[in-house]
Amino acid sequence: MKTDKGVAGLTILLTLVTFLFVIGLLVTIFTLMGGELRDATYTSTTSTATNETVTGAINSTGTSAVTYSSLRNAVISVIAVYNDSTLVESANYTVNTSTGSLTNATAVVWDGTINVTYSYTYDGDNTATDTMNDTVTGLATTSDWFTIFIVIGAMVVLILLTVIIITAIRGSGLMAGESGA
Repeated sequence: MKTDKGVAGLTILLTLVTFLFVIGLLVTIFTLMGGELRDATYTSTTSTATNETVTGAINSTGTSAVTYSSLRNAVISVIAVYNDSTLVESANYTVNTSTGSLTNATAVVWDGTINVTYSYTYDGDNTATDTMNDTVTGLATTSDWFTIFIVIGAMVVLILLTVIIITAIRGSGLMAGESGA
């Protein structure tokens, strides 16, 4: 008969740790896969903004970014720029296609009201990306439960240790029955 002295509850604790490690590994794999699936399913969308007013002058520091430059993977393509009502030739400014800001390419500073007409292409959400966002978020929050599993596992191990200690004390004869005198 094999007895493991001094390892009461260790098997359960090791099983719990292994169980949490495997769950954590699976959650990580599925979260990474879900993120890749989400990125692969965006819908490329193109639209146009007409006469959008931007703040700042077309100078060496540039104007503020156009509104739709903050969309996911936005690419801005300027069609026309007006300083007040005067058309600014495209050779006179440069466009940062990812931020949508205009910077002066000449010595002239245009400091009136700057209106920009531009087209923009971006990656838009759709049903598939919404579903994957929900799934990835749901999977990522499962690790919040790990601490609860650890506490419950530790409680089970402590209860087992208590039962084993009480059984050992009773079996040793230290708790002899009381004699009535």
